[in-house]
Amino acid sequence: MAKTNPVQFIQQVRAEVAKVSWPSRREVMLTTIMVFIMAALTSTFFSLVDMAIRAGLHLIVGAS
Repeated sequence: MAKTNPVQFIQQVRAEVAKVSWPSRREVMLTTIMVFIMAALTSTFFSLVDMAIRAGLHLIVGAS
């Protein structure tokens, strides 16, 4: 494997970073909001499932 000196490495890194397609501020905000909405929906779903399982176990076991 060929070795490169630090200057060449930095040049290669800059060249690769220039190729990156960075998202716009609007895209970042929309995806962030979508993540928060999905997190809220999944936490609500699992809370409801937990409550249903708990109620079922209370009916089966008869504990309070």
